[in-house]
Amino acid sequence: MELRTLRYFVAVAEELHFGRAATRLHMSQPPLSRAIKQLEAEAGTLLFARSPTGVTLTSVGTVLLDEARALLDHADRVRERVRVAAGVAPLTVGILGDGTDPGVTRLAAAYRRSHPGIDIRIRDTDLTDPTCGLRNGPVDIALTRAPFDETALTVRTLRTDPVGVVLRADDPLARCDRLRLAELSERRWFQFPQGTDPIWQSYWNGGRPREGPVVRAVHECLQAVLWNGTVGLAPLGHDLPAELAVVPLIDMAPSRVVAVWNEGDTNPLIRSFVEIATATYCH
Repeated sequence: MELRTLRYFVAVAEELHFGRAATRLHMSQPPLSRAIKQLEAEAGTLLFARSPTGVTLTSVGTVLLDEARALLDHADRVRERVRVAAGVAPLTVGILGDGTDPGVTRLAAAYRRSHPGIDIRIRDTDLTDPTCGLRNGPVDIALTRAPFDETALTVRTLRTDPVGVVLRADDPLARCDRLRLAELSERRWFQFPQGTDPIWQSYWNGGRPREGPVVRAVHECLQAVLWNGTVGLAPLGHDLPAELAVVPLIDMAPSRVVAVWNEGDTNPLIRSFVEIATATYCH
């Protein structure tokens, strides 16, 4: 099994949709489908159950997903160690969930102008790890949102965003100009998988235990709202489908956009990255 094919498989397994996975991989869907069929042929069994609305993992596919993630993580670590030994170390930046923040676009342009010869690697992560793999993966610095457990980490706040509740556009509460958390106490809220940072989970649940569907990614949160009327929270200013509305929450602490890196890491590339990020996000 080639590493590239395993990366294709992981993308489909996480998106549960060939079209979205192809978009994420910056490729067209037909070669992606062929690669997955070839992988299934090598495995001797189906890895996905197909349906008109998407795919689901088979039991074999679930096993392969765990192994593929571990193998790809190990391959990334090997690659980085070899590059460091050769004196050609890139800077790996973890980005949480939704990379559409315009601040990221401005930062990328500013960093390219300042460091044209540095190889920047991007590691996009889902909502289950607010540190973007910083603690246990090949990530040098993460652009993410707080709060989360900051033990052994250094955190620099870049911007604060007010937060609103995401509702279906036909929800009666969607007509309100603003809401309080207490007005949502009877609703179901989305949850992150077991083992997710409890500080992070508590924040996105408005500070108290909730019940509701488990999600891993931004698009799953939005689908939970669309299909189940689940309460979702999001920073104000993010683009949403026309079927959804966002109402400001007046008693919700703002969401902090932060740069975070491992405490004591003296990599000079991190220092310059933080300086440029601070200047970029403050303007």
